[in-house]
Amino acid sequence: MIVTYSRNAFYYETDRMDIIHHSNYVRWLEEARINMMEQMGFPFQKLEAMGILVPVLSVETEYKFPVRFGDRFEVQSELTKFTGCKFSLEYKVMNVTQDKQSLTAKTSHCFTDTSLRPVRLKQACPELYEKYMQYLRGPVST
Repeated sequence: MIVTYSRNAFYYETDRMDIIHHSNYVRWLEEARINMMEQMGFPFQKLEAMGILVPVLSVETEYKFPVRFGDRFEVQSELTKFTGCKFSLEYKVMNVTQDKQSLTAKTSHCFTDTSLRPVRLKQACPELYEKYMQYLRGPVST
């Protein structure tokens, strides 16, 4: 299932070339992941209150077209892999203002306790495990 997150680019996110600094795209991926959790009906804060963390294991990005201050962008996130302990997402960032694709990206994550020991979500949080399984199988929506 694809989940879409959008907003306008902020001035402080730009660099000397008057485009969004490359590091901010990775922040947008995180915003999109947090939004996805909210869309699943399981806010990130609820997971952390249970003592479960979601560290980033890897980030892969390919920059295609710049986003500038004030441009509207959207991040399309798709859960592509879920093992119960690890998961992967693929993203497409669109510059909506210019109607061009700005970025493709992939991230991988795992679930841990507060000591950073791996957690099996099926045992630690069956409700969220089922939601991830539904998103992995679910139809495309916006």
